Amino acid sequence: MIRDSGGRSFEKTPLNQRHRAPVEAMPSDDGAPEGEGRQRIDKWLWHARLARTRSVAAALASAGHVRVNGARVRALGRMVRSGDVIAVVLDRAVRVLKVIAIVERRGSAEAGRALYEELT
Repeated sequence: MIRDSGGRSFEKTPLNQRHRAPVEAMPSDDGAPEGEGRQRIDKWLWHARLARTRSVAAALASAGHVRVNGARVRALGRMVRSGDVIAVVLDRAVRVLKVIAIVERRGSAEAGRALYEELT
């Protein structure tokens, strides 16, 4: 037991054990449980063929040119799921898209267009 200047006593905790939660107990950025039907924003943009490469998709998101449900994407790890509305600034135009599907592998241009519904 250690006493502070006010006379209160407390137990000292090692530095490596303070404010730590197990990794599996930490919530995701949008509060949803981990699982199927979700994908990183940069990967989804690439699969939907809105960006030619995944690094270009990551650059779009990190530069602030992408919004998900009205909120600017601040981290590339932002997950999207079916029903989310995405606004992307491409070539001086804003495209507003509704996510219809999530896929694991990038497909053809037709498969990419099937991942979203154009709202603009």
